[in-house]
Amino acid sequence: MSPLAIPPLLAAALVPSTPDLGKAEGLCRANESGPAFIVEPVGLKDRTGKLKLEVYPANEKDFLADDNRLVSAGKVFRRVEVPLPASGTPSLCIRLPGPGTYAVSLLHDRDNDRKFNWKIDGIGFAGNPKLGWGKPNVRKASATAGSGLTALRIVLNYRSGLGVAPLRQGT
Repeated sequence: MSPLAIPPLLAAALVPSTPDLGKAEGLCRANESGPAFIVEPVGLKDRTGKLKLEVYPANEKDFLADDNRLVSAGKVFRRVEVPLPASGTPSLCIRLPGPGTYAVSLLHDRDNDRKFNWKIDGIGFAGNPKLGWGKPNVRKASATAGSGLTALRIVLNYRSGLGVAPLRQGT
């Protein structure tokens, strides 16, 4: 390797996250069979912004890793973004590469900046783990998909004091 060459993994780390990466692969289409998660968000704070659903490999190293690094390494990464409907229960469908266990995150991106801001946005994971200051354990934030549609209910967590937690009922 020449002294000016950048190793592929380092080059991937230098590329900023690509907002549309994983969307084509994650898109559910009418009359399409195969594995997918159907996700119902629970405990929305309001109807502002978008919902961003992402699927990662179910291991600690790759969970919430940079999307460009995952895709360039040939690893699973899927994304679906939808605006919040004015009323009704939102439902998100995300296509999976096959049956298996995947880590799943759901962001209520209230300010539409495409990243989590704990002071503004809501966040939730498959398995609905209790959240602390760091990312949850991947085993607690994962779900297993079968060969067809697998339903998930993900509870969203918002700023509560110095941490994040689900909203209280009635708020």
